Amino acid sequence: HLGRPDGNKNQKYSLKPVAEELKTLLKRDVIFIDDCVGPRVEAACANPAPGSIILLENLRYYPEEEGKGVNAAGVKVKASAEDVKTFKESLRKLGDIYVNDAFGTAHRAHSSMLGEGFEQRASGFLLKKELDYF
Repeated sequence: HLGRPDGNKNQKYSLKPVAEELKTLLKRDVIFIDDCVGPRVEAACANPAPGSIILLENLRYYPEEEGKGVNAAGVKVKASAEDVKTFKESLRKLGDIYVNDAFGTAHRAHSSMLGEGFEQRASGFLLKKELDYF
């Protein structure tokens, strides 16, 4: 995720520039998909070529990620339980293993932060580093 777009698509918080920077840093192609859930994303992530790098658009563009957001009128809204469930199910289809390396958000019950439904779950190197200092 990037920033706090409050469940709205705001180009200020797009991950597209991150994909471009990754291409430069890694000297490899990075596939950027301008969404993070749904049939189109699921199809793109279903059988990637070995070694592929795919970056999805900002999860926080959806109120289902945090369970809440702000509508076009500036009013706070809550995502329905059914919409959150559908969002989580779509995210789960994108991988086989869940790795959490986001120490700063590990305590949050956001849709992408929960490893539910994955038989294999792991912490990443940043989480390990943080715990080593504990």
